Amino acid sequence: MRAIILAAGLGLRLQQQQGKQFPKCLLRFDGMTLLERHLRLLDAAGVKEVVLALGFEPQQVQDELASLGRDLEIVINPRYDLGSVLTVHTVADAMTRGGDVLLMDADVLYDERIMSKLVAGETVNRLLIDRDFEAGDEPVKLCLRDGMPVELRKQLMADLQYDTIGESVGFFRFKEDCARRLAEIVKGYVDSGRANMPHEEAVRDLLLEQSHVFDTADVTGAPWIEIDFPGDVARAAEEVLPQLLPVGIAQ
Repeated sequence: MRAIILAAGLGLRLQQQQGKQFPKCLLRFDGMTLLERHLRLLDAAGVKEVVLALGFEPQQVQDELASLGRDLEIVINPRYDLGSVLTVHTVADAMTRGGDVLLMDADVLYDERIMSKLVAGETVNRLLIDRDFEAGDEPVKLCLRDGMPVELRKQLMADLQYDTIGESVGFFRFKEDCARRLAEIVKGYVDSGRANMPHEEAVRDLLLEQSHVFDTADVTGAPWIEIDFPGDVARAAEEVLPQLLPVGIAQ
């Protein structure tokens, strides 16, 4: 199993901290960066192969890796100012070299129970859903009908038929053939001039093809937060961090 961590973005919606801009994966909570926590959780889950997709200020991230004594495979997207679909395209080799692939946003503070549900069991395509979410245009909604994904978007069509709705955590697991198909879809986006799109749009296309079977793990109740806005930093520190289990004792 291979983890691909998407950490290329500029994070424009966050305020500068201490007069300096830096990649969101270097935000610190309780003295630990999001990146370090991510790597520790992957270690605890037995995921040893990690590919880091960088873009904005990659040297800062590389300096953090050096301080942690970590030597990871790094792929740099020089056009990080475009959409994350281009970043996924830059890691096409890692997507298609075989084995299950975990595709993960770097700007998430989350509990080990979420990682455990993502990696559990044999080879599988898996989505994560949190049914306890705040309504609005910001969350990426995952909608299911009879257990099948029927939508993955921030804004839903009024006539969409579904029986389950929740927020997508932003972590996906793909079997080898499914990861290859996603890489093809992403390439189509880039080749057709849609490199400015979020990668979730390509994942949505994959889901709606219904050519691959996905299971959905419910992580409702497990604490996590995606960090996009200044207020998210405060919520992460004050609300989410105190609820996190120490790495290594997920139940």
